[in-house]
Formats: sequence, structure tokens, C-alpha cells
Amino acid sequence: MARYESVLELVGETPVINVSQLSPKPNVKIFAKLEGRNPAGSVKDRVAKSLVEAAERDGLLVPGKPGQILIEPSSGNTGIALAMVCRIRGYHLKVVLPGNVSIERRQLLEAWGAEIIDSPGEEGSNGAVRLARKLAGENPEWVFLYQYANPANPQAHYTTTGPEILRDVPEITHFVAGLGTSGTLMGVGHYLKDHKEGVQIWAIEPPSGEQVDGLRSLEDGYVPPIFTDQRGAELLDRKVIVRPKESIEWVRKMSEIGLFVGISAGAIMQGAVKCALTIPDDQEATIVTIVCDDGWKYLSTGAWTDDIDEVVDRAKRIIYF
Repeated sequence: MARYESVLELVGETPVINVSQLSPKPNVKIFAKLEGRNPAGSVKDRVAKSLVEAAERDGLLVPGKPGQILIEPSSGNTGIALAMVCRIRGYHLKVVLPGNVSIERRQLLEAWGAEIIDSPGEEGSNGAVRLARKLAGENPEWVFLYQYANPANPQAHYTTTGPEILRDVPEITHFVAGLGTSGTLMGVGHYLKDHKEGVQIWAIEPPSGEQVDGLRSLEDGYVPPIFTDQRGAELLDRKVIVRPKESIEWVRKMSEIGLFVGISAGAIMQGAVKCALTIPDDQEATIVTIVCDDGWKYLSTGAWTDDIDEVVDRAKRIIYF
């Protein structure tokens, strides 16, 4: 068994599992990369580590120097991952968090010593971004990593996630991932386009005005600067709409094959199935998806046990991701 000197060495190198039993067509294989196996439990561990390391290289953060404060907006996994990294590296983290987030998320942030600043729950993640930007402007001595605009976000996926996928599934024809900060799509997408001829990049987003935890619609008024800076409109081959109820349905279907995953993973898997349905019967295809995190952070949603319409209605009031 491998031996490690730090938890941060465990970030990345996540497993890929064949989930082709969920494919609607025998000529289309589907593989899922299990990012919940990262130490803080999500794909955002890669981003958090990359953001902090880039800030240290640039001199914005100095390891061991007392009194350094970071501020970051989050509605979940990025804040949790940053809290883990900051606890290890000795920085104080302030997380601007919508006031209607789930209890699991608050507990995880507090467990790693993060300070929570509440933003209006009805404004969602966009409100958290606005407040964080305002506070960062008023406190220039704080370090604002800003995952939505920081090139270290997609770079983490260009240098780690993308190469891992191509190494483990060299026959990949389609990459399907959720549209959140757009870091995963931009980083992995550009890497695959640079190294695999003909690969397609598909983005999953909710309808405008509807919430699928962890994803965002670009029609709702906020386009992450990363998406624009990384030429997202040119990179993507297609965007697919997945509704909240579909995401819960597919979370349950994934549990039937032993995968206990977060809600965004259900949405992305539904998107992969919709992608598979477009493949002609006389062609073979291999789709790779991202399972952003595991289901442990979502137990309070009742997503696996309660009436599905009640779960969807509850998610309109509580942010789970």
C-alpha cells in the first residue's frame, strides 16, 4: 500500500468505474470518474489545492505567516475543500455562504475551522458571489481567490483530471460534465480537445430559473469569467438541459448499482444517457462523466427515501450542494 506524507497528496488519481449497465444502448459505453474519493469528498479538492498553491507561488499567500485571511463565495464543495486546505496550510478562511444551505455543509465547514458569513438565501450562489466581491473590495488585505475567474481552477483539471481520464479511458469519444463554475468542463475539455481527435464536450445545465444542485444555467444572469476567458462557447459541442426531478431520479438509479452519489451526479448521468441516445445504432461510443461527490452530504434531503416530488419541492428552499 502507498505511503503519503500529507492528506493533500491524496488529491486526484480518482478511480473510473464502468456504469454501462445504465446506458440505453448496447453500442454506447459509459464510465464515471468518482471524485468523491478525494480527501474532502469532491472534485473541488483539486481546485482548492490548485488555487492555494497558485496564490503561494504568486506571493499572495506565505506559508507560516500569521494572520493571513482568505475569503471565498461558495454554496458547498469548494468552501469545504478550501477549509481543509487552509486548515493544513495555516490560513484563516471566511466562506460567504447562502443562508439556506443544508446542515451537513455548515458542519463540514465548521469542522475544518472555516468562518461562515451568511448571504441572503433567496439570492442563491449568485448572491454569495456578490457579497464576497463586495467584502473583498472593502478589505484589500484579504486574499480573494475567486474560483469563478481564477485560471488556476481550469488549470487543475487540464493538468490532472484530463490526463487521468485519457490515460484510463483512451477510447473516450464524449465527455459529459455539469456547468457550475465551468472549471471542470473548460480544463478537461481543452485537454481532451488538444490530445484526442474528434472528442466531443457536452455540458449539463438546468433550465433557466430552476435549481439543480451544483449546476447553473448561463441564462440566469451570471456567466463565470472562466467560461468566457476559456472560450467556452467555442469549446462546447452541445449543452443539455436536465430538470431537478430528473437529477433525483438518476441519483436513485445510480444507487441501484451500488453508487451512492451527490445530486449533481444524477443530473450529469441523465445527461450522459441523453448523449447516448443520439449515437446511431451502427456506431460505437464511449462516454465519460464526472461524479462530483458522494451522497453523504445529502442525507438530509431525503433524496433516496422520501416522495420524489417532496424532495424536489424542498430543494427549492434549501441548497444542498
